[in-house]
Order: sequence, then structure tokens, then C-alpha cells
Amino acid sequence: MKSDSIAFGVAGIAFGLIAGWIIGTQQAKPAQPTQQVAASQPSSSAPSSNTRAAIVDDAKVNALKSVAEKEPNNAKPRIELGNLYFDAERYDDAITWYEQAVKLQPKDANLSTDLGVCYYYTNQPDKALERFEASLQVDPKHVKTLLNLGIVRAFGKQDLAGATKAWEQVIAIDPNGPEGQAAKRALETLKSAHGGNEPKPGA
Repeated sequence: MKSDSIAFGVAGIAFGLIAGWIIGTQQAKPAQPTQQVAASQPSSSAPSSNTRAAIVDDAKVNALKSVAEKEPNNAKPRIELGNLYFDAERYDDAITWYEQAVKLQPKDANLSTDLGVCYYYTNQPDKALERFEASLQVDPKHVKTLLNLGIVRAFGKQDLAGATKAWEQVIAIDPNGPEGQAAKRALETLKSAHGGNEPKPGA
């Protein structure tokens, strides 16, 4: 077994708090904590939550769907629908609307990252990473994307070296912000799991 895989197992529980930092940027708040990335939703290990998901307002959903149907080139109602479903932890439904919105607004890093977060929570880490990379093509210093990129690399792919690189970028860009502080805690956990040494590429 690779040393990274061993360290990943050791760090898994402590990382639960850090994993809670995976963020839907439109919501501007942390999504629910998850202990394991490899099985996020709704498969073998759905994310644990200490708070209840928001309840979808059917009247608002129907009104937004009506606007979306009448205005096929309007991203706004699609983004709002995605946000409503995201808050309700109905990630498959959120994906449907975010994907439509991304086609209309491909240069929106926030929107792109929201979609990536939904992929992550539906056990699609590769698609999440692709979406985060697309976000970074738009804004290479988008700290919420970089923080999420590190979380998915660590949890979804067990790529601790890749996670370390992403989190170091977050710290370099925004060392004192909430994302920078979360990245620092994540790196400290990795360092502790490796006996005082951060993981290196190819380790």
C-alpha cells in the first residue's frame, strides 16, 4: 500500500471538519460536513450532517421553472433553481439546472464551482475536478475553487500531494481569510499524519 494511502486513512477522521469546508460559492456558506469523499451521496456512505437541509419551496420552484421555460437563454432562473436544490441537498436536481446555466454562462467561475461541488456530492470526483479546473481557467486565484480542489483530490482521489499543492495556493493567495485558515488546518493534519513531513509527489 502506498504511504499516501496509509496517511489518508489515518487523517480521515480529523479531515471530517476540513471536508465540511467544501463550498457552493453561490450560497457563500460551507456545505454540510462529510467524513468520506469516495461515497458522498446517495451511495454507500452519504455525507453526515449536523443540520437539516433546507426545504424546497415548491411555489418558488414552479415559478422559476416557468421563467426558465419561457426564457431559454436566461441563466438566472436556472442558477436560482440550482441554488434551491443545493441548499436542500438535492444535488442531482441541482446538477440539472447548474449544467444548463453553465452552458449559458461558461465564464462564471462561481457557477462552475457550484456545479463541481454537486458532482463531488454525487460521487463523481473526476467530473468535479474537471469542473474546478474549468473554474480556474476563468479565475486562477479563485480560492474557494482551490480549497474545494484540494478536498476532492484528498478525499475523492487520495491524491495528497495534489491536495497539498492546491491548499498551499489558497494560503499564498488568502492566508488570513476563512479559506486560507481552512487550508492551513488541512495541511497541518496532513503533516501530522506523515509524522511531521508533508506528502511529496510520487511518495
